[in-house]
Amino acid sequence: MAIVAKSGIKPTDSVLEIGPGTGNMTVPLLQKSKHVVAIEYDTRMVREVLKRVEGTSEERKLKVIQGDAIKTRFPFFDVCVANVPYQISSALVFKLLSHRPMFRCAVMMFQEEFALRLTARPGEALYCRLSVNTQLLAKVDQLMKVGRNNFRPPPKVESRVVRLELRNPPPPVNFTEWDGMIRLLFNRKNKTLRSVLLTKPTIKMLNENMRTQRALNSSNNTGMNDDEEKTSEQIIEDVVAMEQWKDKRASKLDLDDFLALLAEFNKRGVHFA
Repeated sequence: MAIVAKSGIKPTDSVLEIGPGTGNMTVPLLQKSKHVVAIEYDTRMVREVLKRVEGTSEERKLKVIQGDAIKTRFPFFDVCVANVPYQISSALVFKLLSHRPMFRCAVMMFQEEFALRLTARPGEALYCRLSVNTQLLAKVDQLMKVGRNNFRPPPKVESRVVRLELRNPPPPVNFTEWDGMIRLLFNRKNKTLRSVLLTKPTIKMLNENMRTQRALNSSNNTGMNDDEEKTSEQIIEDVVAMEQWKDKRASKLDLDDFLALLAEFNKRGVHFA
């Protein structure tokens, strides 16, 4: 199994397998690791994978949890291996990005377009919120392409195997606030920052956040700065008029640009969460 080979599993590793199906990958994972915890939604597949190892030396090394991988609390693991159904791809990536304690790596097979989104660069058609968030929190490598003829029956799309390694230490940024800004900007990624940020609902939300923040600052006796008297609308106008942001669009900005933009807004009292 190519995914197992690419996972670099050691005899001391605890492996988390998501969606084992009938256990084609589970058996080689058991042979290489200390033990495997498999999360499987389908009760019929749970029976299949347990039957696969019944009476073998691998039986005691396998634990199968029946449940939804997105809702199930993950146990401790060193390596995650998964052939991911398209409908949970995004939710699973975000769950892994926030998982603690940190794991060594996750090696997963996705539909090709989804896999390419993870490593898309500014200016590319597939560049999106998922690209930016994943690249902020992890190093992502495209390992190999898997043709549809490797499956029976063949699916309609090609697949790719991707390795994800969390950045350790994680970047010093409030992720809730970061994602609040990124989500907003990528809703209309080809519009200028000014036209995205200066909509009535966005201004309303940012003004509410600003009032909350100012109330916290005053109760903490934090000093006022020059921007404290301005509305979020005025601050946005000031920021997006700056040379590095003027007429810029989210689709063309990279991680450093977004980090600098968030820092600039925060410094002036504008918060996205």
